[in-house]
Amino acid sequence: MNQINVQDGPVLQNGVDISSPVRMRPVHEIFDAAAERFAKRPCLDFLGRIYEYQDIAEQIDRVAEGFHQLGVRKGDKVGLCLPNTPYYVICYYAVLKCGGVVVNFNPLYAKREIAYQIEDSGCRIMVTLNLKQIYPKVAACLDETCLKRIVVCEMSDILSPVKSVLFNLFKRSELAEVPKDLRHIAFSRLTNCKPISFVTDVKVDDLAVLQYTGGTTGRPKGAMLTHGNLSANVDQLTRWMPDANPGHEVTLCVLPFFHVFAMTVALNTSINLGAELVLHPRFELDALLKTLDRKNVTIFPGVPTIYTAINNSPETLKHDLSSVRCCISGGAPLPVEVKHRFEEITGAKVVEGYGLTEASPVCTCNPVKGLNKEGSIGIPMPGSDIQIRSLDRPDQIMPVGEKGEVCVKGPQVMPGYWQNKDATDATFIDGWLKTGDVGYADEDGYTFLVDRLKDIILCSGYNVYPRAIEEAFYLHDQIAEVTVIGLPDPYRGQAPKAFVRLKDGVTGVTSEDLRAFLDDKISRIEMPREIEIREELPKTMVGKLSKKELVEEERLKREKK
Repeated sequence: MNQINVQDGPVLQNGVDISSPVRMRPVHEIFDAAAERFAKRPCLDFLGRIYEYQDIAEQIDRVAEGFHQLGVRKGDKVGLCLPNTPYYVICYYAVLKCGGVVVNFNPLYAKREIAYQIEDSGCRIMVTLNLKQIYPKVAACLDETCLKRIVVCEMSDILSPVKSVLFNLFKRSELAEVPKDLRHIAFSRLTNCKPISFVTDVKVDDLAVLQYTGGTTGRPKGAMLTHGNLSANVDQLTRWMPDANPGHEVTLCVLPFFHVFAMTVALNTSINLGAELVLHPRFELDALLKTLDRKNVTIFPGVPTIYTAINNSPETLKHDLSSVRCCISGGAPLPVEVKHRFEEITGAKVVEGYGLTEASPVCTCNPVKGLNKEGSIGIPMPGSDIQIRSLDRPDQIMPVGEKGEVCVKGPQVMPGYWQNKDATDATFIDGWLKTGDVGYADEDGYTFLVDRLKDIILCSGYNVYPRAIEEAFYLHDQIAEVTVIGLPDPYRGQAPKAFVRLKDGVTGVTSEDLRAFLDDKISRIEMPREIEIREELPKTMVGKLSKKELVEEERLKREKK
């Protein structure tokens, strides 16, 4: 059972304050408070260049004024299409400080995915890097969408002096040609502004971030995360680490900030702790191991894929990882053997949590101090609750041990989807957020997931949506039908597999041809591991393509191996 201590003060459960009201405030105030308290302490380490809290605070104020001069007012949408760099941190808090709304974009998205999200959100300003891998996709949207201006960040400007010179010498081929016109604004122009001199009246109920999520049907939806939602989740997570030492923690930030898990756990919560954030713009195992060793990392949020890679690398034992104390794993189920092996290597505590974009995202987690139930997603965050509702009668709450749909309520839960009342109404019941996951709760309040109602494929902690892949296939003029399912993958957790039927009479189109066709239309993580061309695909009685037969067929294949 969970230990609950009653004293002259808050009620503690597993060392966590579960009785005090959850604190909600404008998100940018989290950074302001940390900068005031830890002004001279390291804030960011980007490839060896250290930025102190006071340095980043000043840049945030200048860039906030710069955005204001570009016309950003309360409620205006500003897109961030950036990997983990100081630019992301500065622009994120600057947009919020001048009253704007951050719209997160995955830099790996294909152009058409970026364009859809720009149009749906009404995003008129985008911030991105001057790299060929990212900039051209954003620039192409200037003439096709409501996007009006691009703030262009120079990669070399955030590197140490030596690395900046080397980058300009040896990486120049990776730089994009950026026009010098009124539609392009150099980031340096924003930092040359005077610090913002006014306080925007931002309330906790105001929209802070549009975080796009999707499903197996329909277009991606913008989850409206308010300042109160996000700051509440930060307060909940900060309490969840009762032994954290503010001003002395070091967080490894390899999960991308444009992903809601990293935005809340790695960025906002670490800033709330006054931690030093060590930024990795992409996952490279050797670099990650060196950082864990060199920087004495203490907090390491990750996904099972990353922990698995560390466990399996012959290089791991050459590095000292003993400084790591707390790892929160999310994004996909954490295999017990992966947890045990990583804890054995590091001595750290790995706790599995659960969340979804619509809840900022963390809903439950196993305690850092207290009972960890293997296979469980833990207990609710402070101020939150979980209900298990009947799959057949959603108004009925299931008893302990009985399966049903997991529903969540708490201050971190979004008010709804952007300009999509139908989807919002379908996602809530009596004020509870329906997760689409099937599970049960035990007598101690721990939740166990047993199935997914949705067909989302979880690849390396990312949600991959079959519909998005299927739509890309349908751009090919010789494809009649396509359906995509998820297959177990020993490294990524799951991987997509596509089943395709060509139009009648079409021959000569191969799986390799289709893979090449998809190359610029979906991201690498969405690319199917297998593409199987068939003469017929299974359908339901009403003629809709059916996935369940294919899922069962693939399961039987695996059992025979």
